Amino acid sequence: MDPIVATFLAATAVSFAVIFVAELGDKSQLMALTFATRYKALPVLIGITVATAVVHAVSVGVGYLLGAALPTFWISLVAAVAFIGFGLWTLRGDELTADEEDKAARSSGSAVVAASVAFFLAELGDKTMLATITLATQYQGWGGVVGVWLGSTVGMVIADGLAIVVGRLLGKKLPEKAIKVGAAVLFFVFGVWLAAEAFLTR
Repeated sequence: MDPIVATFLAATAVSFAVIFVAELGDKSQLMALTFATRYKALPVLIGITVATAVVHAVSVGVGYLLGAALPTFWISLVAAVAFIGFGLWTLRGDELTADEEDKAARSSGSAVVAASVAFFLAELGDKTMLATITLATQYQGWGGVVGVWLGSTVGMVIADGLAIVVGRLLGKKLPEKAIKVGAAVLFFVFGVWLAAEAFLTR
């Protein structure tokens, strides 16, 4: 298999899994649920997709530049610490601020535009954005860049879409604690794996 294709497939699969996990219990899911109570699900998902695609494109660009400028060992080690940090962040929980909840509840006009703007602002500095930057430092080259962007974008959109569907079916009664613990454990596993890889390939 062509190395670029192999890198693309690996980057897409890993980024999808990581961002999907990162989005579980994230405030973006709560915002998606809030928008879905006001608008139809499809326009909300389109808005989420647009915002996510833009934010993650910027994140991948930042991660690519950092990855090209720093030694591989330190990139892997910092990424490992970051993922363990994401695990702790997930256990702590993530809630909408009063301002974010108010924006989601009172948005008017096009659902696509309202959701796009709200999600774009909510994702700036969020753990999914930081996780995407971290992933982009691990997968260099065009195959890696495109794979991380595609996988992270699709992972987030599907996670938020599931939140809307399941939330509507169950009346928002989701096993929040179990989701947080499961997602945190997966982040810890990714962190340990990256740390081991950093030292074994040094």
